[in-house]
Amino acid sequence: MQTATAEQRLLKISIAVTIGVASVGVLFGLLSGSLSILFDGVFSAIDAAMSGLALFVTRLVTRVTENRRFQFGYWHIEPMVLAFNGGTLMLLCFYAFLNAVGSLLAGGRHLDFDWAMAYAILVCVACFSMFFYERRLNREIGSDFIRLDTQGWLMAGSITSALLVAFVIGASLKGTAYAHLAPYADPAVLALLTMVLVFVPIQAVRKALQEILLITPPELDARVRQVMDGVIARHGFKTYTSYVAKVGRAQFIEIHVAVPPESSIDSVGKADALRREIAEAIGGEGPHRWLTIDFTADPRWL
Repeated sequence: MQTATAEQRLLKISIAVTIGVASVGVLFGLLSGSLSILFDGVFSAIDAAMSGLALFVTRLVTRVTENRRFQFGYWHIEPMVLAFNGGTLMLLCFYAFLNAVGSLLAGGRHLDFDWAMAYAILVCVACFSMFFYERRLNREIGSDFIRLDTQGWLMAGSITSALLVAFVIGASLKGTAYAHLAPYADPAVLALLTMVLVFVPIQAVRKALQEILLITPPELDARVRQVMDGVIARHGFKTYTSYVAKVGRAQFIEIHVAVPPESSIDSVGKADALRREIAEAIGGEGPHRWLTIDFTADPRWL
């Protein structure tokens, strides 16, 4: 519960800073005449909305009240939101690239470099400060939402850094023989950077889709099989079947053990003792783990 509280508090801070960055982006974009800065502000505004959605989901999945409609909880919503957030970031990068190419073909854009550089410096400090702050705290929290939000801050800071480089180059070209190239600095760097950053959220989207499709995580499957191989050998059972899945922060493990008809498991107490042995060997016990273990002498139930 303390981890969930820390996660929600960090997301609230991120949302507040993002709203501030978005407001600054729109203001300075209008003052400088930079379409890239305006886009950066809109990017931040959408990112704030995504963080707000993530905050809502973290509160939802940590509810402990019984719900007869969602009897397995709300874990399935978490990877859906992660996929949506990551996909949105990818689409935003693609849109930024098209916007940059359009500006290049239109002859670039003339802008006030002083306002533009002031904005870029201010936002770079905010973005990278949030990136390092969230990354440090998430080492203990271990939240996929915070991890994706951290990537968002890194993307925003990198984009703004590239804009700062473009603004400095563009300002330095004024009054030289290459002054006609100054309008191209902003869209050229933005186009190059979005081509690189579009790959950043792919890992998060891929992981979320694996969970949505209930693809078995190899590490968890190997650990369960290793434990059960040992249990079968120690107790002389026949065989077993196991099924595992990971959905958001929840783990679902189902194990069916075939025992001989003359097995010594002749009471509920002995069966429960074996369940405790298996559960402790697998590890990771907590509110996010759903573990089912049953014993049968009929292999048809496996």
